[in-house]
Amino acid sequence: MTNLIAVDIGGTNARFARASLDARGVPTLGTVRKYKVADYPSLQACWAAFAEDEKAHGDLPDAVSIAFATAIGREIIKLTNSNWVIRADTLADDLGVRTVRLVNDFEAVAHAVSRLPDENLPLLFGEDRPFPRDGGVTILGPGTGLGVAMIAYDDGHPHVIATEGGHLDFAPLDHLEEKILAYLRDKFLRVSTERIVSGPGLNYIYKAMATIGHDRVVLMEDPELWQAALDGSDPFARAALERFCLCYGSVAGDLALAHGPHSVVLAGGLTQRMRDFLPQSGFHTRFKAKGRFESLMATVPIRCAIHEEIGLFGAAAAFREKNA
Repeated sequence: MTNLIAVDIGGTNARFARASLDARGVPTLGTVRKYKVADYPSLQACWAAFAEDEKAHGDLPDAVSIAFATAIGREIIKLTNSNWVIRADTLADDLGVRTVRLVNDFEAVAHAVSRLPDENLPLLFGEDRPFPRDGGVTILGPGTGLGVAMIAYDDGHPHVIATEGGHLDFAPLDHLEEKILAYLRDKFLRVSTERIVSGPGLNYIYKAMATIGHDRVVLMEDPELWQAALDGSDPFARAALERFCLCYGSVAGDLALAHGPHSVVLAGGLTQRMRDFLPQSGFHTRFKAKGRFESLMATVPIRCAIHEEIGLFGAAAAFREKNA
């Protein structure tokens, strides 16, 4: 049994939990503690708060696996959607631990997906078949940004590959999306996919559609807008959500083609909230709409990853890969 601390750091929240790995590398998580990234000047300060909160449960393990919402592999890591800066070469000393494993946040999600039981991966669209024995599985999901990763199966063994697929250029597919893109180009030097397919993206779509149509709408913060869109209490927010799902489907289909159209898993808290709405939306129509590959895309299994703390679960699972 391996004991460690699992950490999942996004642009908004940082989550910490004690974790243990069994002989197969499947994690069990302890109490999850959540902190607002904006409330702490650094990871070290947030770690100290967690250690204080865990004091009654004894000393912390001297190993930690951390999932970050940014690219990993550089000496200095700057989180994409927060002000925290981490020096990889001094992080173990900074936290007072012996071993540190760093992974991209959706790399961690992909590790989680490779270990989740079938009941945590319900089918949304396509044929009900298992992950390929040889081939790629695309993992994606909107949150503060758009996370993208890949599992490359080789003779049944999963190899997780981190990507920054959420930062691809956004590609409009109709006149309205061309106008939404033009609206966003007035605000940003470059419009990536995650400007639209992400938590904040719904608000950009909402404001863009209102501006394009000269409609009067109630301005809302992201959480309020998402709630109004999902419960249908605001028809214009609902229309923005439908457009969001069209774009989400297009992006998912493009990434599946790039990785090899074998299987797709949609992950993250927003996807879980949209689980009942997605089948009613145009998501799958757009996912399939790939010209000569449409009949193939219609068969691709698209699953939803269900886990309350998939980032922490995946961060813990990823530890074994480099520290067996």
